[in-house]
Amino acid sequence: MTEQGGMSGQDSMVEQNSMVEQDSMVEQDSMTELAVGPIDYLAIELPAARMRGEGLAALVDLVDRGIIRVLDLRAVRREDDGTFTAVAITDLDHDGTLDLAIFEGIESGLLDDDDLRQAAELIEPGKVVALLLYENTWAAPFVAAMRRAGAELIASGRIPADEVEAMLDALEADEAQAQAT
Repeated sequence: MTEQGGMSGQDSMVEQNSMVEQDSMVEQDSMTELAVGPIDYLAIELPAARMRGEGLAALVDLVDRGIIRVLDLRAVRREDDGTFTAVAITDLDHDGTLDLAIFEGIESGLLDDDDLRQAAELIEPGKVVALLLYENTWAAPFVAAMRRAGAELIASGRIPADEVEAMLDALEADEAQAQAT
């Protein structure tokens, strides 16, 4: 301290560095506590006819409402010889113009060539499959709370929508039959 009660330049620098270190430690602590929601992917075979954009509007809405975060969005075309071409969804026609500028720069690096190859194997030659890798951000606060409580996720799964619909139809038919007898 100087005679006027202030800090000397060196003392001030030491305190500033200490504050920066404390801020950094707080950031690191909060970073380790950051929860990531479950990560899912969808592989969607696109129709040959031009799409009207309804699906993309719904996707943008989900992102805008904070329900999901898009990590990767790619289109893969399977060629007649079995090879594939992958492009970012932003430039579907390879003309250098962004067709979907809202998704520009969305590439987490989590999708690799093996993932793209596997997606291409799902479709016939000449077809296109869109790959969407996304985080379920709605679940992140729940995941963080459960981790703080010491809980651990031990299983996770998905039931395809068509299977759920078939099960519900079967239950409804069973119920209708039971009411008829």
